[in-house]
Amino acid sequence: MSLVYFASARVSKWKFEDSMPGKLDRLLDEINLSRFFEKNEWVAIKTHFGSEGAHRVVRPIFLRRIVEKIKSIGAKPFITDTVRIKGLDYLEVANQNGINHLSVGAPVVLADGLYGNDNILVKAGDILGEIAVATLIYDVPAMVVCSHVKGHINAGYGGAIKNLAMGAVSGTHRHCGWKCGRGAMHTIGEGKLIWDEEKCTFCYQCSEICPLDCIEFKDNRFNYDDDKCWRCGRCARVCPEGGLTLPGDDILFMKSLAEAAKAVLSTFKKSKVVYINFLTEIQPECDCMPAADVPVIQDKGILISDDIVAIEQATIDLLLKEPPLPSSLAADQKIQQGDDVLFSLHKRPYIIQIEEAERLGLGKRQYKLREIK
Repeated sequence: MSLVYFASARVSKWKFEDSMPGKLDRLLDEINLSRFFEKNEWVAIKTHFGSEGAHRVVRPIFLRRIVEKIKSIGAKPFITDTVRIKGLDYLEVANQNGINHLSVGAPVVLADGLYGNDNILVKAGDILGEIAVATLIYDVPAMVVCSHVKGHINAGYGGAIKNLAMGAVSGTHRHCGWKCGRGAMHTIGEGKLIWDEEKCTFCYQCSEICPLDCIEFKDNRFNYDDDKCWRCGRCARVCPEGGLTLPGDDILFMKSLAEAAKAVLSTFKKSKVVYINFLTEIQPECDCMPAADVPVIQDKGILISDDIVAIEQATIDLLLKEPPLPSSLAADQKIQQGDDVLFSLHKRPYIIQIEEAERLGLGKRQYKLREIK
């Protein structure tokens, strides 16, 4: 049975040690980072930089506490993510969201290069075959996976598994393109965007949100670059009339997330990865969208473990106990106390990704929760 440490977001004493940054310090002490990382060893802190307009990422103050704890044992940390938009623009987004060398106390670098095609094919499994793991993630010997827990239009729930499956895998590969990048998960390798001319109002939101400038309208016809497109699905998500769809299979998608996460973790030796889930500002959408809605579930706290399956199951168990927040998308959809808020929002069977991760041997869903006071 794996051990998962938990610190509540509630504050009962007006002192630093009882603040969330202070509790994070204590969580890091409890798990004892020196068991995982060696002196002078490079340690990637994998997080999500967010988007211009999407600010509810793991806050820099937390990243800095992790950096300082890793430095205290003599290891050498840096902050990283794979590109979602053009690399230099993405670094500027990170800076706008407060993630830079000065704020976090460590270098902030792109895991798969300025163009997002610096990656290495890694065997994944029956669904994906091979997947393009970012070169930096492939090469680095140790990692802390810092995940902002939230809803997700495709995954239903986004935590540590999705952070690795899509966040440590590139959007494209130099030779096999999106079909062995994260787009392969979105559409299982074959999906094409479908445009419904009768529903289209030519608002051009799909074109404006495309991170690769793939979409254009000529003579009132929708066109996109099929080879260049990552299949991220943002265009279909923002279409107000449902005029764009991106076909997919929920069950295969969830299983492919676990498969991709396993491929990423296969590049690390045993006991070289630690997971931290931040159950804060739990919004309904991914941090890659160009806006952040208000949270749908109240802040719960921080979890830490060396078992990705256990920490994901513990996260879900905590969220299932929480009522939906008023004046949120959950309230708009009339979700009630006792409902599974994230499932009700997106109708995606997100638990499959956790079940599949256990089946693939990434960890155990059975865990013991130890709360620090």
